[in-house]
Amino acid sequence: MKKITIIIPNYNGLKFLPLCLEALSRQTSQDFTVLVVDNGSEDGSVKWLQEQGIPALFLPENTGFSGAANAGIRAARTPYVILLNNDTEADPAYVENLLAAIEGSPRIFSVSPRMVQMYHRELIDDAGDMYSVMGWAYQRGVGQEVERYSRPCHIFSACAGAAIYRREVFGKIGYFDEMHFAYLEDIDVGYRAKIEGYYNRYCPEAVVYHVGSGTSGSKYNPFKVRLAARNNVYLNHKNMPLPQLLVNSLPILAGVAGKYVFFRKIGFGREYLAGFWEGLVTAHKAKKVPYRKENLGNYLAIQWELMYGAALYICEFTRRQLKKRRERGENTEI
Repeated sequence: MKKITIIIPNYNGLKFLPLCLEALSRQTSQDFTVLVVDNGSEDGSVKWLQEQGIPALFLPENTGFSGAANAGIRAARTPYVILLNNDTEADPAYVENLLAAIEGSPRIFSVSPRMVQMYHRELIDDAGDMYSVMGWAYQRGVGQEVERYSRPCHIFSACAGAAIYRREVFGKIGYFDEMHFAYLEDIDVGYRAKIEGYYNRYCPEAVVYHVGSGTSGSKYNPFKVRLAARNNVYLNHKNMPLPQLLVNSLPILAGVAGKYVFFRKIGFGREYLAGFWEGLVTAHKAKKVPYRKENLGNYLAIQWELMYGAALYICEFTRRQLKKRRERGENTEI
């Protein structure tokens, strides 16, 4: 039996599928099967997949990334699953290196590869996802030079755009939350795994090239901003016990204010507030992680990671600003 099922959620992504699948055919390890989960596409994806004889599930409507991922995971029978965006091109050793990394310990839930920008291959797209005490999730290393992220390390969560997961753990912590539909669902599932004592790793030897926003179409748009704001409320409400929420309430409120200022500046302030309010009034519908005293040490470790994530974000933000100033020829001396 194969060890891995590579699940490719697809929604109107026919233009990306040939390159994505062709790259998988060149993998140094073929210890996997491919399963495309089509989310009610209307661009000819269904017909093309059928004509090519590619194993696929055809969902009648768009269930979002979470719904497609869950359908694929439930259909898989392998010990591991890889969730792979359709707008990617995997390096030939991508699967081999992810498998080696996750087999390093039974406590590893997920491993994130070095995701590189497809059209700027000297720059990082994502070196693992991070979360902060302000409630800000961010892509580690985004826009930075590839060589700066050449060491494996712990991360808060794997990016579900190209990560490998230990399938049995979903049975313990639950699947991707379909209330999220899309955005932050990978941070949420990684958070739940950490509460149960699992951890997530970054593997720089596994490389994948990523277009980015291949389905949504842009980095920021009204739909994306609203959903991310709403899901951010779900993420904190579900995973933080009440005492932790109270401790973090001021940083979270400061984070909300900071995000509103940013999105208002780029023309999406109204959408951000609408999503945040929707999150507040519907959070009671989200399934909260039950607190168990035996996980207290894990919660304390997570709190430390949230503070570390805030410090790392500030450092990376400062580095990006200094880089921009240097590119403009401005004085960067302090």
